[in-house]
Amino acid sequence: MSKIYNFGAGPAKMPEEVYEIMRKELTNFDGSGISLLETSHRTKAYMQFNTEVQNVVRRLLDVPANYKILFMAGGGTGEFAAVPLNLMSRTGTADYVVTGDWSAKAAKEAKKYGKVNMVLPPTDRYVGIPDQSEWNLDPNASYVHICTNETIHGVEFDFIPDTKGVPLVADMSSNIMSKKVDVSKEVGLASTAADEIILWHRRMGHLGVRNLMLLKNKMADGLRAPVNQAVPLPLTDVTVEYDRVSTHHEEPEIPEEPGNPALENVEVEDEVWESSDEGMKQILRMFGVIYAGAQKNIGTAGVCLVIVREDLLNQALPICPSLFDWTANAKADSILNTPPMFAIYVMGRVLQWVERNGGVEGMAKLAAKKASLVYGAVEESNGFYSVPVAKNARSKMNVPFRIGSPPNEDLEKEFLKGAEALGLIQLKGHRNVGGIRASIYNAVSVEEVETLVKYMKDFQNKYAK
Repeated sequence: MSKIYNFGAGPAKMPEEVYEIMRKELTNFDGSGISLLETSHRTKAYMQFNTEVQNVVRRLLDVPANYKILFMAGGGTGEFAAVPLNLMSRTGTADYVVTGDWSAKAAKEAKKYGKVNMVLPPTDRYVGIPDQSEWNLDPNASYVHICTNETIHGVEFDFIPDTKGVPLVADMSSNIMSKKVDVSKEVGLASTAADEIILWHRRMGHLGVRNLMLLKNKMADGLRAPVNQAVPLPLTDVTVEYDRVSTHHEEPEIPEEPGNPALENVEVEDEVWESSDEGMKQILRMFGVIYAGAQKNIGTAGVCLVIVREDLLNQALPICPSLFDWTANAKADSILNTPPMFAIYVMGRVLQWVERNGGVEGMAKLAAKKASLVYGAVEESNGFYSVPVAKNARSKMNVPFRIGSPPNEDLEKEFLKGAEALGLIQLKGHRNVGGIRASIYNAVSVEEVETLVKYMKDFQNKYAK
């Protein structure tokens, strides 16, 4: 059989190396002599593997210890319900930034459980992401929800929104592990003081910060110690006013931690700092929750990876089913019931493949190269091909394009027919938008993208007028 080039949007192509591993292990998981398909989820072998998959996620994304990693059934669509079921109780309202069909579906689902504030004006044409100055964020929101990459429209965030301290929830189903993500950002403070003041936190609640760490840096190049190595500051009063922070604290007692390099050349500030327009300004940009259905970039259908900050647990609505309750699943280490074990296994093997092949940084370099090849072919086509998405929001995972202006649907059908004859499959655009779409996830090689681009150029030479 001739080679198949799979550009499907999901379920999508998986690494060929992973298929070889799966083939060898299918009937003998971890030397047990039986398949994982017939292995109990309570066996030592599976429970160890469950932990290892969590650990590889932590390593790839540098996930801090104060986040739980969950493997949930129901896919990304299940999390459309799980997010409000677990978080809406905080204030009864949530912000949704709708930039495509998937975030629109998430907002629609959330309306069943509370008030949804649409951050952007409604539209039926998703071609970019408006500047944050145009956003209508509600400071009283329980959370802000975004979809970092819209697979249907090919719209991708190239920045992390500043949510002013409100927990950020991100659906990363189609671009997780394709670029580096700062799961937990420190809270930075710009100060008029001569010395740099850095404010760390472990947990951030709604309009409040718990367990703050305040350090005065005496080193010229700036200290960036891990949170768990910072000197704890016993605060007596902390208030957050959207874009400002004021703290009052008692005289601190510095714990003795001999040999802790994070404490060298560091002293705890013992003054009272209050916010002002000229003084400290809070920059709060931090993920509260990240979730991703596995079938696009990290595995196959059946499991959704959820990364949730610990302080956002224990807040589920009373009607939340146990299977969607993050707290219940965290306590059970994602084995609340029989989990989708084989889907978790496939995801684990794919994540290990990512780690062996340069990690997220390596995937990001390849993603940029592959995307530049396809977009380059479009830009060099003298209008034969066109991409409707603004350049600063073009996805590196899903590239939608049209032929002709206005689009020539007959010619697009001919393009798809010719592509399939060459083994270039699943290039048809989503039924909601039409046209052509090339999904070039991590497992799609540069050589496969080059084959597609060659066909695009050959087709143009044949049909361009």
